[in-house]
Amino acid sequence: MNISQIDIFRFSIRMESFTIATGTMHFAQNMLVRVHTANGLYGMGECSAFPMIVGENQETCLAMAREFAKIWKNKDALDIPARMQELHSYAARNATAKSAFDMALYDLSAKAAGLPLYKFLGGDKRVVETDITVGINTPLQMAKEATEFVKKGARIIKVKLGKGVKEDIERISSVRSAVGNDTVLRIDANQGWTFEEASHILNTIAETRIEFCEQPMRTSHDDQLPELRRQSPIKIMADESCYDHHDARKQISTASCDYINIKLAKSGGILEALNIHRVAALGGIECMIGGMLESRLAVTANLHFAYACLGITFFDLDAALLGHLEDPVIDGMQYKGFFPETNDLPGIGADVEEAFLHNCEKWTI
Repeated sequence: MNISQIDIFRFSIRMESFTIATGTMHFAQNMLVRVHTANGLYGMGECSAFPMIVGENQETCLAMAREFAKIWKNKDALDIPARMQELHSYAARNATAKSAFDMALYDLSAKAAGLPLYKFLGGDKRVVETDITVGINTPLQMAKEATEFVKKGARIIKVKLGKGVKEDIERISSVRSAVGNDTVLRIDANQGWTFEEASHILNTIAETRIEFCEQPMRTSHDDQLPELRRQSPIKIMADESCYDHHDARKQISTASCDYINIKLAKSGGILEALNIHRVAALGGIECMIGGMLESRLAVTANLHFAYACLGITFFDLDAALLGHLEDPVIDGMQYKGFFPETNDLPGIGADVEEAFLHNCEKWTI
């Protein structure tokens, strides 16, 4: 099933500003690719660039996408490993841009097989409950936002930290006081602390009963993670420290983390995410499926991936709940409160309104 044409869209999603330790996003810097085949099938893939995390922005993704599309013309869409290896051979890194192409091929392959993506990946549906994220703000405002989420039925809150030791301690203390003891709290410092700051904060806030801390330090200090993990009463989850399965192997072999956060936009797509999951499973490490600021299309793909990978026991699938001001996605997953569910249509089971795409800048290769 050869690739006949690839459409590339500047897929910007208007949203409320969202702040983490490394910066603020004012809109979702997304890209959409539509891979057509000679027999009339097409696959959809989306990526969400988070430049302060992955070093890619919307412009770099669009530029690389035009190059990637040229490589794939007239090639077999069903040979996913070969197609992805061509992209890796052409350009190092650029995982976010690559992830959209990977997703489109998995969508195509599952459609060709007549299966929903999770079944194509060998999985089955199960109950999934997502957390909901509170971005960095004043302690009072973060507590207020967390309280509103709990009133709406949220039972798991992820709190962004990483901007000031004293302030971070106040932030998490305020949130815990506001939501009570029954709500699960997770924290994510997004590399915002030094080793000394991380050790101090994690020991100080231990009494607030935190499930785990994502990415406490800069990846340049990964060599200090084993010692931090020994000192910390709170479990450590690797996020920015784990982009691919080689990173996963190093994290596990050095006893640097308790858990790993898998993100398609960080790993380069489903193919490499499956490798990370495999390495983690062999090492006895549970994983989380996370995301950037994707629309429901890519969140749906994440949910399919989670269904297929039983080593994923934590779910951070709240991207489309984080202040998106428009939703151009047709079908796909729906939130039943904080329990995402998807349909059984072939492939990802989601598409995008043509009227919305008509207003997006577009390139056809």
